[in-house]
Amino acid sequence: MPDTAFTRRELLAMLGLAVLPGTALPAADLLRFGLTPVILDDQVGFLRQWRNWLSERLHARVRFVQRRTYREISNELINEELDSAWVCGYPYVRHQPYMRLLAVPSYNGAPWYHSLIIRNHRLEKIHDITHLRDRVFCFSDPDSNSGYLYPSYRFMQLGIDPDRFFRRTFFTWAHRNTIDAVASGLADAGAVDSYVWEQYRRHHPEITRKTVIIERSPRFGFPPIVDRPSLAQATHAQLQQTLLNMQDDPGGHRLLEALGLSGFAPPDEQLYAGIRDMWEQLAHRGLVPDKTRRAP
Repeated sequence: MPDTAFTRRELLAMLGLAVLPGTALPAADLLRFGLTPVILDDQVGFLRQWRNWLSERLHARVRFVQRRTYREISNELINEELDSAWVCGYPYVRHQPYMRLLAVPSYNGAPWYHSLIIRNHRLEKIHDITHLRDRVFCFSDPDSNSGYLYPSYRFMQLGIDPDRFFRRTFFTWAHRNTIDAVASGLADAGAVDSYVWEQYRRHHPEITRKTVIIERSPRFGFPPIVDRPSLAQATHAQLQQTLLNMQDDPGGHRLLEALGLSGFAPPDEQLYAGIRDMWEQLAHRGLVPDKTRRAP
């Protein structure tokens, strides 16, 4: 994800820092916000605008900490090297003792998204997952719900062992990379985040038209904004209220439009019940890690 491509989880992480004009976060001159790559083309320009906007409203320095993988962001948040971050729902349910739910992005007016299984447009005889035998399949990130957890759960439901069923599997380490891999034919099919695919279609229809959706998952809670539980309660409350009101701020509204988001919804643990259930079932069978550990 580290090129001009983004996967939403990081840009939104920035949203967690927004504060109403004229207010300052209590006892904070620096806020460290964890991000992973996102899908805007002008990443540097957007981040500069975002940093300036946040700094003006926070009366504090804002540092965006960008990492290539979700695991790096999770580890730094667990070790309190970050104050807040935009994470995937899968690491959130796995590491919940070390992550406090702050707000949930709203897309098309609702806090939901899906996992998509996509295939190359030339493979016209492939209509569902069972037609992918002996093909090349790519996952996005081992800590991604839409890019790994859900497809792994779906394969389990279908009695598919990916190591035997596919000719080869690999990780792309970014949802945009997954779209590119499938569109170019590097992979025959892959698992991708619906929000990223739809935003990529908005900016690069010439690429997404080379992919075809063959399965859409049930809806899942949108990847959340979280903070470390040790962050001051007053800071947590102020960040949260700012996020919930962001769409009413003219500058905030323009930034949300650039991200293709409607705003933020209040935290709701039930949004992640489906992800937690899949994780527990897969962990019980030894297919994914079953314990939360503090990172070394």
